[in-house]
Amino acid sequence: MGPLVIQIRMTAWERDFLTQHSVAHLATVDKLHHPHALPIVYAFDGTRLYTPLDAKPKRVEPSQLQRVRDIQANPQVAIVVDEYDIEWKRLAWVQVRGKAEMVGEGEFYEAGIRLLTDKYSQYRVMPLTGKPLIVVLVEKILSWKI
Repeated sequence: MGPLVIQIRMTAWERDFLTQHSVAHLATVDKLHHPHALPIVYAFDGTRLYTPLDAKPKRVEPSQLQRVRDIQANPQVAIVVDEYDIEWKRLAWVQVRGKAEMVGEGEFYEAGIRLLTDKYSQYRVMPLTGKPLIVVLVEKILSWKI
């Protein structure tokens, strides 16, 4: 059996918006249903969204990060990519909902490393190889723009 792929409805505008932006916000929920949100870098391939646990300084080991513990307790996540402008006619956002998992090897790991390294030049100096990724299988996309 091949990898799981979910057919999602997505417009060309939503795909372009997700592909062209560089920062998103990841929302998770812990086992007690407390929300947690933080900014992330990401890459999107049309089906999956990838975000790394890179070598930037952290207060705890990657496995102890709040987002990792939350995903282990409840893999359902939301990611928001937005555009704010003082001119409100330019406001827009895309929300991705899906199931997240931690990966450290395999087909999706390699694809995520490649996409993230291509998108962010910083990862050519701070390689992601050996660092875990959060991979989100997209189940639903919501969006809004004027």
